[in-house]
This record gives sequence, structure tokens and C-alpha cells, in this order.
Amino acid sequence: MIAVAPAAPPTGPAHRRAGRNLSLPAWPVTGILLFYPLWWALGLGVLIFPLMAAPMLFLLIRRRAAGRPLHLPPGFAWWVIFLAAVVVSIAALGADPAQTVVEKASGRLPAVLYKLTMYGSLTVLLLYAGNLAERELPRYRLVRLLAGMFVLTVLGGLLGMVAGTFEFTSPVEWLLPHGVRSKGFVRSLVHPYAAQIMDLVGGERPRPAAPWGYTNTWGNNFCLLVGWLLVAVAASPHGGRRALAWLCLLASIAPAVVSLNRGLWIGLGVLVLYVAARYVLAGKLWVLGALALTAAAITVSLVATPLGDTVQARLDNGKSNGVRSFLIERALDGFAASPVIGYGGTRNTVGGRNSITVGESSECERCGNFTVGGNGQLWQLLYAHGAVGTAGYLGFFGYGLWRFRRDRTAIGVAGSAALVSSFSAMLWYNSLVTPLAFMVLAYALLWRNWIEGND
Repeated sequence: MIAVAPAAPPTGPAHRRAGRNLSLPAWPVTGILLFYPLWWALGLGVLIFPLMAAPMLFLLIRRRAAGRPLHLPPGFAWWVIFLAAVVVSIAALGADPAQTVVEKASGRLPAVLYKLTMYGSLTVLLLYAGNLAERELPRYRLVRLLAGMFVLTVLGGLLGMVAGTFEFTSPVEWLLPHGVRSKGFVRSLVHPYAAQIMDLVGGERPRPAAPWGYTNTWGNNFCLLVGWLLVAVAASPHGGRRALAWLCLLASIAPAVVSLNRGLWIGLGVLVLYVAARYVLAGKLWVLGALALTAAAITVSLVATPLGDTVQARLDNGKSNGVRSFLIERALDGFAASPVIGYGGTRNTVGGRNSITVGESSECERCGNFTVGGNGQLWQLLYAHGAVGTAGYLGFFGYGLWRFRRDRTAIGVAGSAALVSSFSAMLWYNSLVTPLAFMVLAYALLWRNWIEGND
């Protein structure tokens, strides 16, 4: 009997090329996060997401064509329902709800296409980050990149505190025609500045915004990213890095308070309580002591410094409360009138909350003509995309929280905590673009952590 030796595995150039085609490079994800300060300075900022989505989509299609399956995250059907509702709701773009500014559908279309592009780009980011293997982009490498984004947020907050009027014209802004770059929405995308100057507690003060464009976005990202710094600290073997991370957390208190951002303060409270509850239920009662020490440290910081007076002044001056209540009422009225698909986008109110004759002017840019759906992701979902879109959006992230609820690893707790904080933030913050990007990256980490734990 003649023994037949098994065929040797192919090792030629063609096989090596096929192997490369089956791999996903990490650079599209790491490039967005690692070089975000550069994108911000160039005027690309949030525009980097659709720019990077193009190569990510190409690489996913190429790998699928090479025979490698494209994995979908758990609950992805909910997200598809949301995206479908966003597209279908465009059909209602020409409707003019009661007490809103009349405008042609074509005039509203650019903003809607921008949002649709961003939703599509972040969908690609979710799929790409979730399909990266551990050897291609280790989970803790992505955690460190997100922790670096928190450090960047703190540095931007400190810049807004000490140089609130700092701004400059970006290269992308220079390239745009004057009529385009002078528009407020376009300017918010391509014009870097350190802070928004607002009068909330008597006198104009800078509220940190860099590098996220808006103070509210800055506060939202603060909550979404702080947990990843703690995970990175716990996993780091370097004492020096851990010390710098704790110093960053301590330094972050000042811009968090000076931002006058009540949503941020509430979000941090929700975050801390959720994490504490997770650890207590897991039998780690030591977290109660850590929680008490943290509360004591914050209290001392507020009492021993002028920060406490700032907090009290903000609580005593709720200038935005009336506007928010007015816009919530308008959003719910609009939802009641078009409950299934909404109106395809936001609308501007006729006048202000006290009179239909009050509107924006060169002397008062913030008077009247408020954006219905611009004061929270939940209200925008209900108003712009109706019950179907709202159910799809909430269903996707809610399913993720349920599906990964038993993940007690540091990544599991931090990822689910980020999603929980996003649910509280949607009452007063909108998610596009960077907050939603950090939400889908948290989802991707939870997804990949679950896959690694079940292999």
C-alpha cells in the first residue's frame, strides 16, 4: 500500500494576495480617532466620517467578494428599520406643520441629505469596527483610542476656559465660496473655535466646545468617553500613564463645571449610579466606598473653589427651560399630527414662544425661529421620523443593552454605561455626529467582546 502525503498548503504569491484580501486594515478607524485634532484644524471635523466611510465600504465589499462573510451586529434589523424610516420620511419633507416657517421641500433637502449621509457613514463605521478581528485591531487598542478622545475633550475644554475667543479659519473654510462658508450651519462644520460665548448666568462667558463644535456636543461626548479612560487606566501596566490619567480626570472637573452644562452633570450622575449598581449586583461592594470618596472629592472641589458658585449660579438661572418646554410641546404636537413617518426633518417655529412676531435678527440671532427637534435626539426622532424611526433607533440600542447585559468585563460595563448615558442625554442633546459615532463604537466593542467571550 502506498501512503499519500497530504497536500502542502499553498504558499505562493497568489495565496498571500488572497490572504491580504481577506483582512481588514485598522487604519480607517484609527485614522479617524488618532488624528482627529488634525481633521478639526483642517476644517474636516465631522466630515472625516463620510470621507473615511468610502474606503471602509470598499474594503468590506472587497473582503466579502473574496469569500469572507460580513457579520452583522445583534439587533441590526432594528437599525435597518430606523434607516428605512429616515429615507421614507423624506416624502413628507414638503409638509408645513402648524406654526412653522413655510418652506419648499427643496430648501429643506440639503440638511436632510447631510443627516442621511452621516447616518449611513456611521452605519459603515459600526460594521467595519465590528468586523475587525482581534489581530487586526485589538479591543484594548480601540479602548485606548477612545480614552485618548476623552483626553482631547478635556484639553479642548481647558482651551475653552482660558482662551474662549480663540478661533481660526481652516483650510477647508478658505476653499469654500464666501456665500457658502458664511452660512451658520456650514460655519459650524468647518470653522474651528474653542468655545461658544453665551449669557446664561449674567454676562457673556465662554462655554467649552472644542473640538466638537458645540457646548452640548462637548458635554455629550464627555459622558460617552469618560468610561473608556477608566478602562484604559485599569488595563495599563504603566504607573506613569495611570497617574497622568487620574490627573486628567481631576483636571476635567473644571471645564465640566464651567461649561454650565446641566445635561452633562445629570449624565455623569446617571453614569456613576449605573456603574455602581452593576458592580454592587456583581458582589463588588467596594465600589460603594469608591463612590463615597468620589462624591467627597467633588464636594470639596466645589466648596473650596469658585466652581461651587458657578454651579449654583447655573441652577438659579434656567433661561433655557422655557424654550425647551416650548420646543418639546411643538415636537409632540407634530408627532401627534404625523405619528407614523414624521416630517422627514426639523422645522423652524414661526416667531418665539411668547409671540409669533419675534424672530431672528442681526441684533438678536437667538430670538425666535427655534428649531423643533433641535433640543434632543428623542424629540427629533419623534418629529422627523415618527414612531417607526423612533422604535428602530431606540430598539437597536435598547436591544444591545439587553443582549450584552451579562458582560461583566470592564469593556462590557463601560460600553453599556455609554449607551445608558446616551439614553438620558437624548432628552436634551442631539446625537449627530460625533456622539452617535462614539455610541456605535461602544456597540462594536460590546459586540466584539461578546464574540471573543463565546469563541
